[in-house]
Amino acid sequence: MWTGVVFVLGFALLALCKPAQAAQPPNFVLIVADDLGYGDLHTYGHPRFETPHLDRMASEGVRFTDFYMPMPYCAPSRSSILTGRYPFRTTVVRNPAPDNGVNDIGLPASEITIAAALKKAGYATCAIGKWHLGHVPGFLPRERGFDEYYGILYSNDMRPVQLVENERVVEYPVVQALLTRRYTERALAFMEKNRQRPFFLYLAHAMPHKPLAVSEDFYRPKGGPQELYAAVIRELDWSVGEVLRKLDELGLTERTLVIFTSDNGPWYGGSTGGLRGMKGDTFDGGVRVPFIARWPGRIPKGLVVREVAGAIDIFPTLVRLAGLKLPEDRIIDGKDIFPLMTTPGTKSPHEAVFIMSGPQLYAVRSGKWKLHVRAPELRRLPDPKTWVDPRGPDGVTILAPYEQARPDLYPGVQTGDPPKPMMLFDMEADPAEQRDVSNQYPDVVKRLRQLFDRVEAEAKQAKLQEARGWQGVRRIKGGELRYDRILP
Repeated sequence: MWTGVVFVLGFALLALCKPAQAAQPPNFVLIVADDLGYGDLHTYGHPRFETPHLDRMASEGVRFTDFYMPMPYCAPSRSSILTGRYPFRTTVVRNPAPDNGVNDIGLPASEITIAAALKKAGYATCAIGKWHLGHVPGFLPRERGFDEYYGILYSNDMRPVQLVENERVVEYPVVQALLTRRYTERALAFMEKNRQRPFFLYLAHAMPHKPLAVSEDFYRPKGGPQELYAAVIRELDWSVGEVLRKLDELGLTERTLVIFTSDNGPWYGGSTGGLRGMKGDTFDGGVRVPFIARWPGRIPKGLVVREVAGAIDIFPTLVRLAGLKLPEDRIIDGKDIFPLMTTPGTKSPHEAVFIMSGPQLYAVRSGKWKLHVRAPELRRLPDPKTWVDPRGPDGVTILAPYEQARPDLYPGVQTGDPPKPMMLFDMEADPAEQRDVSNQYPDVVKRLRQLFDRVEAEAKQAKLQEARGWQGVRRIKGGELRYDRILP
């Protein structure tokens, strides 16, 4: 008897003396909508669009009011999201597009993505949905740190619209009404499969990029002229709810940081929430986007952050939360913004953030001030009655509803002082960028111009990728991972 007691006590003491195992690193789910406007969510003020799951996510976490993408369109912003670097550093300053013959642009192999950094620490990594950082071998997701990929390698209006699994085409043409649901199902399966190890899920939805498409369960035929867009937002919100539900089911909620954002401002039919301009413009309607983060137990409920932050901050924040060091062989423009997410009153780690369009810097935001050094880009509206989208649904290669938002559903503010160089706006008093106050605050203009010039000097030294081979919109036959079968 005493022998047994001594054995048990000795075993217990040995167990107590063993070093405690390190806690498992957190999981990360990064959800990026495509062309979702700053004002497209109810929690950002939309009066009609229904987003209860994102509302809940914001109420249980943090919502940023001044979160910026570095460019008002897709690929460059995505390069910054995944690397923490401005587009002039990643060299991705234009969109690759197979139907335009632009096949030689993509994220260079020298860049380190969130997935590549986390994979070395034992994370399972998965990209689902839109990639748009190169669609030919040498640029593909599994060559940039992801274990798995499933989605469309570029925008869902660029032919050939085909689903790719890893490096193989698995469906062509694609019924786009099923995309949000199918991407969500893949995401849930990935989390289920990797529940016992840390994971990074990059869920890059196709919607609400044109052509808008939604599954039947979310569409209300008598909903009015914005119903298709509203239905798309409802389904995206449902997808977020499914991700949160799955984390609860797997017991991973308190070990998982979930982030939701968008790659740039909205196209026709969306809402900038009262900001000027839209996708493609360097006014805030093109570059300011929603940003919501939730991590129960780590992020306080209902926090609203009004400090300036941006896409470049996602990489360093996740890498450091995983317990890793940032790369020391390159400039990481982003900062760890987890203190902003967790501690009310924390100030932005940025003196300024910068906005580009193509290969050039255009604007700088510092505190409440925004200086457009170059004249703000502002889209010229086509005639809604005669406009034809060359990449619109055709019933054969692009399978989506013929009912699509048109230019008369302009998403942003169209008034204000006409664009010119060196416009200064007080973004607290004038978030719609209506009144240029550069003459009233010359000292502010001088300070911001100095910040701008310093970064522009670096940008001018960069060897940027050029969109060689531009040939206008063409029809390309799909079914294979090749883009040379051009149809008449």
